[in-house]
Amino acid sequence: MAQWRNGNGTLTVTDPRGGQEPEIPLRIAATYRARSRGLLGQDGIDGALLITPCGSVHTFRMRFTIDVAYVDRKFNVLAVRTMKPGRLGLPRLRARHVIESEAGAMEKWGLRPGARVRIGRTEEDRD
Repeated sequence: MAQWRNGNGTLTVTDPRGGQEPEIPLRIAATYRARSRGLLGQDGIDGALLITPCGSVHTFRMRFTIDVAYVDRKFNVLAVRTMKPGRLGLPRLRARHVIESEAGAMEKWGLRPGARVRIGRTEEDRD
């Protein structure tokens, strides 16, 4: 994607074994305001949130525990962490994007360090 915009899309975790690759609902936060808000004030999320550009996150004023995946420019997953509310995550060198979801979701999706993800836009959000 050449230019990021707020909107909706899908997240796909590439399966190197060629297995089923489910499309996960994704919200994209690309503006300063959307990135700052993130998941604050929400009780959960259906799917995931992509924050771009982003190299670190915090969970101050969050209402639930989240999984955080740090992703590089080529969409390779560098690290995955579970963060309880009220924590400050350490910045990740080389991280360009962050994906957030409810705790436990990323394990179910197979999203782990070394995995690769694809981001797609939904039809209504394309130019």
